[in-house]
Amino acid sequence: MKSSLRFLAALAPLLLAACAPQQLVRNKGDATSLAQQQVREQQLADTTHWTLQGRLFVSNGRDGGTGNLTWTQDGDHYEFTLRAPVTGKSFRLAGGPDGAVLDGLDGGPQHGPDAEALMQHALGWDVPLSELRAWVLGVRAQGAEAEVSFGDDRLPSLLQQDGWAVSYPAWDNTHQPPLPTKVFADKPPYKVKLAIESWSMH
Repeated sequence: MKSSLRFLAALAPLLLAACAPQQLVRNKGDATSLAQQQVREQQLADTTHWTLQGRLFVSNGRDGGTGNLTWTQDGDHYEFTLRAPVTGKSFRLAGGPDGAVLDGLDGGPQHGPDAEALMQHALGWDVPLSELRAWVLGVRAQGAEAEVSFGDDRLPSLLQQDGWAVSYPAWDNTHQPPLPTKVFADKPPYKVKLAIESWSMH
């Protein structure tokens, strides 16, 4: 798996070159921006069935990789499929409240109590997948306090929560409420960069 990810890491500049500059952080949350964000979060509170497609880059400071991602969220169940753009090799992470399974590794599928524990055991990566489920929608995850900064469009530009800095360089305003098209999460040495090509709500 790690050797495959090191191979994929060579393709990371393709994703990084496609990423637009981050929008400027205009304010730390005036009353209007915070009220608008609260409305967005209420509107998205029941959004638990969706599929996104895009390009994902992940790094733990040593190993990294990029690929084409399909993420399907079906209530409490999820499925991530990551495909290498050149080799076509794919990795699949799926699960829910009863546990998680990771396919595509040398030696066969691996199982764990949840996605975070499985990623930590199999790859040594600390990736907050449960929080990412909220952050990818541009909303605060439940639990730890969060600080939100906004761009001049009054949409979140930077969300800081649980030690992670999540920035939103671009949004799709054709959806109501608007949805992010780029989500960059950073907690050194870990980095997650997601460029979303399409959203499908179902």
